[in-house]
Amino acid sequence: MPDQLAIRMTVNGQARDGRCEPRKLLVDFLREDLGLTGTHVGCEHGVCGACTVLVNGEAARSCLMLAVQADGAELLTVEGLMRDGALHPLQQAFHDHHGLQCGFCTPGMLLTALDLLRTNPAPTETEIRQGLSAVLCRCTGYQGIVKAVAAAAVTLRGSR
Repeated sequence: MPDQLAIRMTVNGQARDGRCEPRKLLVDFLREDLGLTGTHVGCEHGVCGACTVLVNGEAARSCLMLAVQADGAELLTVEGLMRDGALHPLQQAFHDHHGLQCGFCTPGMLLTALDLLRTNPAPTETEIRQGLSAVLCRCTGYQGIVKAVAAAAVTLRGSR
C-alpha cells in the first residue's frame, strides 16, 4: 500500500483529520473519507462544476485538487450551508424560484453562486449568467437559477 499522508482541514466549521494517499482527489476524500456526499463527481475534468466547493472562501473544483493540497485549508461544502435547521438564503431562493430539477448540479451551483455574491453582492442578470457559466446544468435552462441568485443577492445584502 502506498504511503498515506496525514491531513487536517476545517470543513463546514469543524476540524477534520484524515489520512490518504498523496494522489487522492479532494472530491473523493470529502465523499469517501468524510462522508460528505453532497459534493458530486461529474466529469472528473473540471468542466461541469458539480464538484465545486469553497476553499479558503473561493470556489474551487474539488475534482482537480488533491486532498493533500487542502491540508490546513478551510472548506465549505453544500452540507455547511444550512444553519440551525434553516436553509441558507441561496438554498431558499433556489427552492422559491424553481432553481433546480434533478439536483445534480445544485451543490456546485450554490457554492459558485455564493462565491459570486461574495465578490459581487449586487450582480446584474448578465453578471449572474457569466458567474454561473462555469457550472453546467442539463435540466433547467438556467432561468430559475438566475432568478434565484438575484433574489438571494437582495436577501443577503439586506442581512449585512
